[in-house]
Amino acid sequence: MSKRRKNSRSAEAAPKRQKLRDVFVPRPFEGLADEAEWIALRELVPAASAPLRLTPELVEKYGDRTVTLATVLPMAWPAMTKPDGRVFVGLQRHVQSGDISRDLAVALLSALETEPGGTVAVPALPGEGPRLQDILVDGALDVSMHDTFEFWLDADAAEDPNVKASLERANASIYPTVRLAAAKAAYWCRVPEKGHVRWVLPDDEDAALNALARLAGTGELLLGEGTKFAGMFRAHGRLVPVWDIPRDPEAAEWEAPVADFAKRYADALADDSQLDAAARRAKQGLLGRQLTLR
Repeated sequence: MSKRRKNSRSAEAAPKRQKLRDVFVPRPFEGLADEAEWIALRELVPAASAPLRLTPELVEKYGDRTVTLATVLPMAWPAMTKPDGRVFVGLQRHVQSGDISRDLAVALLSALETEPGGTVAVPALPGEGPRLQDILVDGALDVSMHDTFEFWLDADAAEDPNVKASLERANASIYPTVRLAAAKAAYWCRVPEKGHVRWVLPDDEDAALNALARLAGTGELLLGEGTKFAGMFRAHGRLVPVWDIPRDPEAAEWEAPVADFAKRYADALADDSQLDAAARRAKQGLLGRQLTLR
């Protein structure tokens, strides 16, 4: 038998590998009650966690496991399991498909299938299947903010010198961040030279942009004296305005200014009249000041 004919027969005998098709989902958290908060935890917050509740069907299949959403896990793992059966799922990870909700769901399901304490294997491209919206009992996220990543660890793990060194490196990357009570999904943070307020707006992008344009047109876009509207960026189908603020005041001092702005924004959002000339000019300016930073 010729080599060409042999290779041809081998190719015919080999099963065809199914090609996975990636689909981009612009609003992966759409339908979740706290969509803006999911976006904020993924894009704005260095260290935070929140408990998740599995649907009754999954509880029946896997037991009443403790599942925790984390902004990031060690080495940006998509998920990990603890020896006692607890499961952690990481929002911020290196590899992802076009549907982040599907990525997170397959990571969680893979962790539930993994022996407690074992390494969770998660496919880079998950293919079709259930999404977060299908496997979680939906509701507001009960977010806990953390100053360090020690919430990753079991009680005795920090004594390991390798773990301790890794934790110190991770902790050094955290900048002070506070969740503001004045508006949902609004966060204050302090970076080396200044502070920021960032707010994931929960509204349709076009309506949110028009509301911001109305405020800019009337000079009401700032949070107060010494502040600057730095611009905005898009994240998972929502707008995120960013303000530069003085570095020294603590987060609590920005609650009232953010609350005042939230009221002005709500009023502008409710205005469905045509934009006037000043607002139209301001809208063009806003579109020209889109940011790429998180």
